[in-house]
Amino acid sequence: MMFSCGKNQSSNTSVIFHKTHEPKKSNAPFSDAVQVGNLFFLSGQVGMDHTSRKLVSGGIKAETKQTLENIKAVLAHHDMEMNDVVKCTVILSDIADFSAFNEVYKTYFPQKPARTTFAAKGLAVSAKIEIECIAAKSE
Repeated sequence: MMFSCGKNQSSNTSVIFHKTHEPKKSNAPFSDAVQVGNLFFLSGQVGMDHTSRKLVSGGIKAETKQTLENIKAVLAHHDMEMNDVVKCTVILSDIADFSAFNEVYKTYFPQKPARTTFAAKGLAVSAKIEIECIAAKSE
């Protein structure tokens, strides 16, 4: 698949900035998903319970599970599943949490999408983990 970024070049691939499926996030300054052709670029998700708008308690495993459930919800909103994910970028607040995060992560992705994992200080809302992904929707 080829993409063109030039303003004067014609392209058959349109870009769609999808609205969020979470009413409490409707004023967020980003889209939950941006679609280019059959590719969906999902914004990073953290372990937040969107009903309460608070991080789940229980540490890295609980946050990882909630983060992945949040990704699953965005995918479902666009008629996709976790097996449509082809690439993940994982940011941990502490690389020492890698093994515990990975235990939960691998139960959601048996297809083993490409992945980059690193640690960074200061994730949004003091989260222990953030995951963004790219999914390919079957046509």
